[in-house]
Amino acid sequence: MKTALGFVLLAPLALTGCIASAVGAVVTAPVKIVSKGVDLATTSQSEADENRGRAMRKAEERLGKLQRQRDKALRKCDDGNDDACELARDIQEQIDDERDRVM
Repeated sequence: MKTALGFVLLAPLALTGCIASAVGAVVTAPVKIVSKGVDLATTSQSEADENRGRAMRKAEERLGKLQRQRDKALRKCDDGNDDACELARDIQEQIDDERDRVM
């Protein structure tokens, strides 16, 4: 009987760490949830830089493709193909628009 009584008296002291830990987790949970949401909703400077770099590389790829198409059309234009001359002018306008958009 003495051991059971001793156990009953010591149990609350032994469990206070568990209870304090559980209370601490419950209290800090809303803060952690809100901070995680804010982190997901915002873009860090490094992420913004990466996105800008990616956009610039894609724009450079598009410009390169358009320039190759224009050069091909100009070669055909030099051979006397009037349709190719018109195509080269159209492509040059696209190149100018793309450059204006990037810069």
